[in-house]
Amino acid sequence: MAASPNFDTAFRSRLHDLLAWRRDVRRFRPDPLPAGTIERLIGLACLAPSVGLSQPWRFVLVDQPVRRAAVRDNFLRSNAAALAAQAPERARRYARLKLAGLDEAPCHLAVLADPATRQGHGLGRLTMPETIDYSAVMAAHTLWLTARAERIGMGWISILDAAAVAVALDLPAEWRLIGYFCLGYPQDTDAVPALERARWERRRPPEEFLVRR
Repeated sequence: MAASPNFDTAFRSRLHDLLAWRRDVRRFRPDPLPAGTIERLIGLACLAPSVGLSQPWRFVLVDQPVRRAAVRDNFLRSNAAALAAQAPERARRYARLKLAGLDEAPCHLAVLADPATRQGHGLGRLTMPETIDYSAVMAAHTLWLTARAERIGMGWISILDAAAVAVALDLPAEWRLIGYFCLGYPQDTDAVPALERARWERRRPPEEFLVRR
C-alpha cells in the first residue's frame, strides 16, 4: 500500500488560495498555451471521481475557425434572447456584462458526458442516472483548478443552445453538453467574482446554505 501524502498546514493554505483565486475568466490575452498544455491538463482532469469508475467525460478541442464561428454565432443569438428576457431595471446592467471570451481565448474546449458508456458496468447510476453528468462536471472542475494552478484562466460559456453546439461540432447524438469553456492567460486576476464586482450578485456566506436535520 502506498504511503499517504502529508497535506500539511502550508499545503492546505495554498489550496484555499487556489479555490479563492479560481475565478470564471472572460478577458484573455491572445498568447497561445504552450504545446501539450491542454492535453496535460485533461490528463489531470481524468483523475476526477466518477460514478462506478465510468469516466463518462468526453473532451472536444475546437480549433477549426468555422466551428468556432458557429459557436460564437450561437452565443450571440442566445445572449440576445437572454437580454430580451431581462426585466427592464436589469437589462441595461446585463448588456454591460462581459459574458464570453470566445474571440480572445486561444483555446476552446467542450466537455460532454456519454450516458451510453459501458465503462463502469452501470454501477451506482441505476437509481440516479444523472450521476453520469455530475461526473463530467467533476472533471471540468478538476481541470479548472489545475489550469488556475498554472495561471491559466478558464471561462464557462453557458449562454448557448446545446443542441446547436452539438450540430456545429458534429458530435455523437447521445453525448450531452456539460459546458463549453474558453482557456488562456487572463488579462487580469481578482479573488472577487466579476459578477460581484459588477454588483450583479453577491456571494452569500456558507451558513446560509447549511441545513441540519
